[in-house]
Amino acid sequence: MVPSISFTPLRPGFAAEAHGIDLRKRPTSDVVAEIDAAMDTYGVLVVRGQPLTEDEQIEFTRAFGPLDVGLGRIYAGRRPLRLKYAELADLSNVDADGNVVANDSRRIVANLANQLWHSDSSFQKPPARYSMLHAVAVPQKGGNTEYADARAAYDALDPELKERIEGLSAEHSALYSRFVLGDTDYTDEQRAALPPVQWPIVRTHPSGRKLLFIGAHASHVIGMNVAEGRLLLADLLEHTTQRQFVYAHEWQAGDVVIWDNRAIIHRGRPYNLGERRELRRSTTEDTSNELGAQAAS
Repeated sequence: MVPSISFTPLRPGFAAEAHGIDLRKRPTSDVVAEIDAAMDTYGVLVVRGQPLTEDEQIEFTRAFGPLDVGLGRIYAGRRPLRLKYAELADLSNVDADGNVVANDSRRIVANLANQLWHSDSSFQKPPARYSMLHAVAVPQKGGNTEYADARAAYDALDPELKERIEGLSAEHSALYSRFVLGDTDYTDEQRAALPPVQWPIVRTHPSGRKLLFIGAHASHVIGMNVAEGRLLLADLLEHTTQRQFVYAHEWQAGDVVIWDNRAIIHRGRPYNLGERRELRRSTTEDTSNELGAQAAS
């Protein structure tokens, strides 16, 4: 253990505030191991007072694995990059010149999909491991991010439902959630950049806990008619996002929230789109052996 690091739980067994970590420095192997162990327990870590530069955020994230570009493969060249790194997702309502954009801009439409419950990059192989979201500027009200514990949600399922969904897989698509919101203006090349993938609905986390791997990118259940499968996914999502499984984070400028996409689904909440909100997310790929075994099954 690293003596300077401690964790204060925010919910019983789920989400904790981390103390004694300076994200502006590349973490040592001991710090990485401490954070990994805490992530296995809590799934979500909140670190306050971390006014990171883009370089510092990327450097810290790299210590936890290969960086994920995710939807950047689709949006590449579609709009000017405001940030220095393609590996930083710009979850902001400002343009390349720093001006708040109009409500009907493509940036707003694309980012609104983040208000659907999802797991980052579940639409690709490998999907995401950790996401690290840094708040640069926040609105006066709203714009919280909610996190749901898919491990506790699985544990609470009725045994008959557990048996029913064991062995089932769902198809995950990068653009499915965008299509649901009416954002369909993509070229054939963009649609082909991230082809759909299949994942078991019940996955086992490297820590050994089972969980529900679902969310807005899951379009249908393999082997079921579309209607039946979507209703099943909707029921599982409704169950997983009950308040007893959810931690809601109220952002302050300088906050960093780290979460494990293998165990957690999340969503942003509405805010006044006329107020400046700047968040940037860095994400690592999940290259665990457990993942590879499930993907091949």
